Amino acid sequence: MYTLKNSVRLVGNLGMDPEVKTFDVNKKLAKVSIATNESYKNDKGEKITETQWHNLILWGAQANLAEQYLKKGDEVAIEGKLSNKSYIDKDGNKRYVSEVVVNEFLKVGGRN
Repeated sequence: MYTLKNSVRLVGNLGMDPEVKTFDVNKKLAKVSIATNESYKNDKGEKITETQWHNLILWGAQANLAEQYLKKGDEVAIEGKLSNKSYIDKDGNKRYVSEVVVNEFLKVGGRN
């Protein structure tokens, strides 16, 4: 049960091509966003779809694979952990960011 304490699983579509940065001795970082959709019917019986955007972070081998195989629009399933950070922006305001640090991903589908 220990591994379930901070575990995130999402299936959705990429909103962008991975942004990849290389550090020191071939250590890579990839950033990408994923959209997940939930649908329900309102009181009038109309289908309503709500989209949530999630920021993903991939390191090392996962970043390499993302760089090689993932493109905007691809459908992916990911497993990772939630990471919350704060920083001071250029105007001196404290900002908060939530990201999912990806342990594994699977390309489910995508646009041709």
